[in-house]
Amino acid sequence: MAADDVTLVPYDPAWPDLFAQEAARLRLVLDPTQVVGIEHFGSTAVPGLIAKPIIDILVAARSLAHAKAAFVAPINALGYVYWDDNPATDRMFFVKGMPPYGERRTHHVHITETAGEMWQRRLAFRDYLRAHPEEAECYAALKCDFAQRHATDREAYTAAKTDYVEALHRRMKLLPTSQV
Repeated sequence: MAADDVTLVPYDPAWPDLFAQEAARLRLVLDPTQVVGIEHFGSTAVPGLIAKPIIDILVAARSLAHAKAAFVAPINALGYVYWDDNPATDRMFFVKGMPPYGERRTHHVHITETAGEMWQRRLAFRDYLRAHPEEAECYAALKCDFAQRHATDREAYTAAKTDYVEALHRRMKLLPTSQV
């Protein structure tokens, strides 16, 4: 397998600590008056869920424009590569271990504002899977299937999960708040 292929591994209880360590490093280099929150999200943030062994970190900035002007250099200094031409204009995206600069990806940092889709929907999805292990098991089975079918195409793997994620978000909107 190539360094950037889709590889799923069993849940690692060290992942929350790896997030906490990297979040602490980010807090040291980012202006605290501009950071609203830093969260661990994605599959590595759901206990028991198989995942690509990449820690996804979500940073909420007070202003995305300010973050674009002030956050790139300090995050790059931590060993990340910034995706400057990201077509998603409501967020910033950084990769640590991005081939050919590293053996394999280890961390992703996404920066958005609290009103953005990333902050609202991605954290709700994480929280729902944490609270509903049976749904997390269903998601894991789909991820295994998609990883086998798209082992060498990260974008196709991610796109394949979209229908499930969107359907779950629609179901979550229909649930009483206490069940979400």
